[in-house]
Amino acid sequence: MVFILNVISEIFSIYGILLVALSVAGGIAIGAMPGLSATMGVALLIPITFSMTPAHGLMALGGIYIGAIYGGSIPAILLRIPGTPASIATTLDGFPMAQNGEADKALKISIFSSFSGGIISALALLLIAPPLAKIALAFGPAEYFWVTLFGLSIIVALSSNNLIKGFISAVIGLFIGIIGMDPLTGFSRFDFGNINLLSGISPIILLIGLYSIPQALEMLESGEINKGSSVAKLQKFASFKEIWKEFCQFWPAYLRSGIIGTIIGIVPGAGANIASYVGYNEAKRWSKHPEKFGTGISEGITGSEAANNGVTGGSLIPLLTLGIPGNGVTAVLIGGLLIQGLRPGPMLFSQNADIVYIFMGSILFGNFIMFFLGYYGASIFANVVKIPKIIVAPTVIVLSMVGTYAINNSLFEVGVMLIVGLIGYVMRNLNIDSAPAVLALILGPMAESNVRRALLISSGNIGILFTGLINWVFLIATVASLVFGFRTFIRERIK
Repeated sequence: MVFILNVISEIFSIYGILLVALSVAGGIAIGAMPGLSATMGVALLIPITFSMTPAHGLMALGGIYIGAIYGGSIPAILLRIPGTPASIATTLDGFPMAQNGEADKALKISIFSSFSGGIISALALLLIAPPLAKIALAFGPAEYFWVTLFGLSIIVALSSNNLIKGFISAVIGLFIGIIGMDPLTGFSRFDFGNINLLSGISPIILLIGLYSIPQALEMLESGEINKGSSVAKLQKFASFKEIWKEFCQFWPAYLRSGIIGTIIGIVPGAGANIASYVGYNEAKRWSKHPEKFGTGISEGITGSEAANNGVTGGSLIPLLTLGIPGNGVTAVLIGGLLIQGLRPGPMLFSQNADIVYIFMGSILFGNFIMFFLGYYGASIFANVVKIPKIIVAPTVIVLSMVGTYAINNSLFEVGVMLIVGLIGYVMRNLNIDSAPAVLALILGPMAESNVRRALLISSGNIGILFTGLINWVFLIATVASLVFGFRTFIRERIK
């Protein structure tokens, strides 16, 4: 009892509350700026935590993490520019809602969804971390291959309006994904003799180029440069009663996506990018009106945002219990733990239980802070649509260039981003969706490296891919996803 009281008193002290609030607010601001990912936000904050106690340092890093994942949805909804890769799926229905004059409602649905997913994952982190972490140990190269293949199968569902254009987009992403050194042999591929391409092209560069630059060019192309910053409109504000009614109507989607995000977060290497797409796809699969997805339906935002925020707590489970980072953010968090003299793994709970539970409790509390800031800030964020395009468009381009340069301090990558932006502009004019390209770039290299590792382990025996319960679960899920996608495509063609 004394232990619990000490944890609570540490979190809910004046300093603790201010620390979490400022960290979450900073995370939201970082997530809302294209190019500044949650990983970068946590990395930038680590030096600041040197002078803090271990508990306070981890509280600050956790606040940045959960705030940044949610923050990416703000520009995704208002400007069709995802702040982080985890919010790409949010643009599919968030921006159409903003176009229909429901920007405020879309932002509030987003924070409700983010809060739900975050709470589910935080409770999982607090209550069932050790047994859930053991599941992650059962994943080998074959299992990871099926996980990534399941993620790639979602491309069919995303492209249900036009499969050919969707596959064209995916092929572009797959090709960009194989540029650089071979992950197993180290031989260079498609680098065209340029040393800058040996490390490949970062998904963040592709994300910024395909979403930020085309949107900025469209703003300038419209000719109405003194009007609002996008074709999105701000016609009405959504009341709490209206959002609560939506929550009560679609609560299974909130719960399902939050659980999906938590489970995907536990699997090392998956991350919020995959969770966002899987959550969106499952929301569409279970919806009574799947044909409305992509036109501005709140279930689409719920599926994406509840899932990507569900990853936050889930990814911390293998980190704290096994010392295995679940994604890029938790890989950086390992550095923060080691700097504070904490070694992640099974002994962490026995040797530093008070610090660990303060950290996990602050993640839960931080989600409530995030909800407060997101819900009451929605009406302020929504005013972005009123800013003249002549101001927003150049600002987006400049921030995109600065964000790209900040990744590796490389002007070459800025040039690549601008070229990708022009390609994205052409794709948008040809009605080719950019989402399959980004998804293929993220998952393609993962699928390639894991299937090759699996075959090396089995000396070329393909049977390793069909051995074990986990493989068959994801194989069946992949087939089901493909069947659902093709069925939706055929139904749309018949209509």
